Amino acid sequence: MVKPAAGVVHVAQGVKIGYVPQKLQLNQTLPLTVDRFIRLGTRYTNPQIDHALKTVDAQSLQYANMHTLSGGETQRVLLARAILKQPDVLVLDEPVQGVDVSGQLEMYSLIAHLRDALKCAVLMVSHDLHLVMAKTDDVICLQHHVCCSGAPDAISQHPSYVAMFGRQTSEQLALYHHHHHHQHDLAGQPVSCEHQGHHHD
Repeated sequence: MVKPAAGVVHVAQGVKIGYVPQKLQLNQTLPLTVDRFIRLGTRYTNPQIDHALKTVDAQSLQYANMHTLSGGETQRVLLARAILKQPDVLVLDEPVQGVDVSGQLEMYSLIAHLRDALKCAVLMVSHDLHLVMAKTDDVICLQHHVCCSGAPDAISQHPSYVAMFGRQTSEQLALYHHHHHHQHDLAGQPVSCEHQGHHHD
């Protein structure tokens, strides 16, 4: 929508892009199940849809009402729809929007799993600095222009980054690295875990 001032974008032939929007605006008066939402404008088979929902751990939501899903459940459904085309690039705009902290941890772990399982690149827009620094390979810091870019460790020490956000210690950057003895369900609520000492990065 904004004409670039400089630069060239090269797009390889046949690149498939999966997209997850920041927010989903649905007409509240329109009855819509998860299954129907996923099928809108697509021709995927039942096994393909079942597999996509299972991949994001949302198979139990297939016939749920889209209007009653929690933030975390909605994001999982959007991810399922995005990965149906087996994308080469997964574009995520604020993927943890409306998700509580425990749900955010699960969502970022899921995104890392999808990247490895689909062998795709992930382009993510996020304001969650600690999670970005913990979960990404390369960072581009934007403040009306490109302030700095590179590996997270290098970015956290870059003068432009430090000027905006302050110098961050290793303890601060590890804010979301923790041990706990439970897992979370689709709504982000804790559930018991048989394997004690379960670790989230």
